[in-house]
Amino acid sequence: MMTWNRRYSIISYLKSSLWVIPVFALIIQLAVKRLFENFGVWMVRQGFYDLKTGFFALSASEAHAVLDRIFTINLSCLVFTFGSLLVAIQVAGGQYTPRIIATTLLRDNVIRCIVGFFVFTMLWANRTMIQLGNLGVVPQFQLFLTMVFGLGAIIAFILLIDYAAKLLRPVSLVGRIGEQGIAVIKSVYPDPALSAAVPAAPPTKLGTPDRIIKYQGKSGIVLAVNLQGLISEAHRADCIIEILPQVGDFLTEDDSLFNLYGNADTIDSRKLLTQIALGSERTMEQDPMFAFRIEVDIALKALSPAINDPTTAVLAIDQLHRLLRMVGKRSLRAHEIMDKAGQPRIIFRTPNWEDFVHITFREIRQSGAGNIQISRRLREMVESLAQNLPEHRHPALYEELDLLDRAMAGHHLFPEDLALASIPDSQGLGATSHKQ
Repeated sequence: MMTWNRRYSIISYLKSSLWVIPVFALIIQLAVKRLFENFGVWMVRQGFYDLKTGFFALSASEAHAVLDRIFTINLSCLVFTFGSLLVAIQVAGGQYTPRIIATTLLRDNVIRCIVGFFVFTMLWANRTMIQLGNLGVVPQFQLFLTMVFGLGAIIAFILLIDYAAKLLRPVSLVGRIGEQGIAVIKSVYPDPALSAAVPAAPPTKLGTPDRIIKYQGKSGIVLAVNLQGLISEAHRADCIIEILPQVGDFLTEDDSLFNLYGNADTIDSRKLLTQIALGSERTMEQDPMFAFRIEVDIALKALSPAINDPTTAVLAIDQLHRLLRMVGKRSLRAHEIMDKAGQPRIIFRTPNWEDFVHITFREIRQSGAGNIQISRRLREMVESLAQNLPEHRHPALYEELDLLDRAMAGHHLFPEDLALASIPDSQGLGATSHKQ
């Protein structure tokens, strides 16, 4: 049977590959075309239409010209789409961050389906031209369907241009990443946070591991972990498995991967290795921190002297505000994962509240504390989160606010600028503070 990590890698690759849907469109075209060819023959036999007078009643030369134009139009749409997509990827990767290419652009199902429709229509027109030459008469029903698909392809191309233009806007990209991040946070941290901090249960005393399993294989980034599979293995062997890397960590050969406590000799290390999926680039499926990383990268790129676009940075901070609010309202998973009997089986570390706060504020503050838009938006985010999150989330937020005040004092030479930068503003610079 195919191992879990191999299956996960294949699924992740297919999700981020543009060629998958066009290939499926080719296969679907072959099946559907034969079906409708037989259906057209049946309609003629039943007398629903005549090959010479039915539908458009086009001659063979006219039909061939129509089919040739539809084929050419769809081929041109394909060439233009792929060429434009390559340019868009270059521009988006350079202006925003290369991390959005695999996570957003190549996984967009609207683009992939429209490209697949172009392939479907082009091959349909080509097959109808072949049928036209073989039959000696015009297959009017097939010609009618080809013209419908051709008209649909033109409409789809216009919609694709409009859709791609809107997709590449900063607000669309940061918003889409925010949506994906919210979904991942809900899946990784499914339980809501308690209104007050609950003292953590004392961790299980493990001592020295009975066995250490090191990684053997091609270097890569940890993309996902099959926790259910590991829990089953730990329950079967009646032991505890400690997963040393977090999702998003880089692994190379001979890095320690698992610590085993208990009946370590009863576990097959090869089975454990198949429960970890590695790849060349981080994905969001089990990595809530990656959405924060992408939004922060977009903000930092916008704040760089080469681009100098603080308004785009504010858009990214808007989504960071949204993501951090969601994290603050979730119960961040304890390191110990129990089996159905309540016995600790897995130790799996995920980012804590301070980790999320640090990645949200630190780098942006260092690059943008001297910008009035950024400092006002960061201050508003802290105050809004403090009003809406449980009290035990506040210390980390107020620490960032104190650091922001100290950084601003070193950037603004004039007290008037410092006073203006100290006003919280949800727009960065433009909204009237409710505290004034």
